[in-house]
Amino acid sequence: MQFRKRIIFELERLRRKNLQQLHPLQQLFWESTLRCNVHCLHCGSDCSSSEIIPDMPAGDFLHVLDKSVTPHVDPHKVLIIISGGEPLMRKDLAEVGKALKQRGYPWGMVTNGLALTEKRFRELMASGLRSMAISFDGMQDNHNWLRQHPLAFEGATRAIKLAAALQRSDLPSTGAADLQRSALTWDVVTCVNQRTISQLDEMREYLWSIGVRNWRLITIDPMGRAAENPELNLTPEQMRYLLDYIRDRRKEGLHISYSCEGFMPDYEAEIRDHLFHCAAGISIASILIDGSISACTSVRGKYYQGNIYHDDFWEVWENRFEKYRNRQWMKQLEPCNTCKLFRYCEGSGMHLRREDGSLMLCHHNKLQS
Repeated sequence: MQFRKRIIFELERLRRKNLQQLHPLQQLFWESTLRCNVHCLHCGSDCSSSEIIPDMPAGDFLHVLDKSVTPHVDPHKVLIIISGGEPLMRKDLAEVGKALKQRGYPWGMVTNGLALTEKRFRELMASGLRSMAISFDGMQDNHNWLRQHPLAFEGATRAIKLAAALQRSDLPSTGAADLQRSALTWDVVTCVNQRTISQLDEMREYLWSIGVRNWRLITIDPMGRAAENPELNLTPEQMRYLLDYIRDRRKEGLHISYSCEGFMPDYEAEIRDHLFHCAAGISIASILIDGSISACTSVRGKYYQGNIYHDDFWEVWENRFEKYRNRQWMKQLEPCNTCKLFRYCEGSGMHLRREDGSLMLCHHNKLQS
């Protein structure tokens, strides 16, 4: 390892240890629904359009904020991210957003865009929407294949164009002040798979042509539905190609980045705006559909720390989350038990851990194969 990188990793390690001690709540995910209007091949939640599992009542979530979060934080410094399922399946989303805005919380969502009309976009912006990630997974045929919906590409493109028009300040408006144009931070998130790895330039040119300036690329992990479909997972050679592509485009000044997962020492400080760090349970928490208190919603193993229906959220946040904040237990398991890089990686992302603690995927090992 280069001396310069080792110094960078050591400084990051010290910063991370301090953050683990302080564990400031900075992001709170709310899994508000498991309903979805698409049926993605790579879904980690196994969501559907049915109402077998009912949405969490908004009042239950807001009660937790009022009773157990707001007294302990500055609401302006805690981003609420409404997730699903597809959050736009909730008809009361604008009302919930307005309630969060009144309490001082910025809020955002991750969406496939299919149900985002101009009218609804205006309503959400007026209700305080400040952050939005839009899923775009390839050109039309490939995007619709992955999302398993014939209009998925059309919906994603429409959502992107709405956000881009707002950013350019040319979205037709009957109340420009309510839109608070400069307040929305948004990007496009692409799950790269074996069908799309050769089309990165085509996707980039298309996205830039419709106004995208922040593009985040993600690889699909072998979990949920994706565990049964090897076509979704990149080979080691394809993975290296993707990371090289991101690194080269960033050198050209384009704001393209890799997702937050996986420690990869050969690429760290070159493929994203930060070094690898899994903040799950350290500065990120979630309230899941059944009230379970966990970390980011990508963690699908049942590393639950409590439940809002019988535990105080803040007491749980302050006094539990041991498995998240002290990850030395991972050092006892393969492949971490023989890895000289554990000091900097700390066992990779929590979402890659099965319920027995074993690691589904080591990005560093994959790149070396």
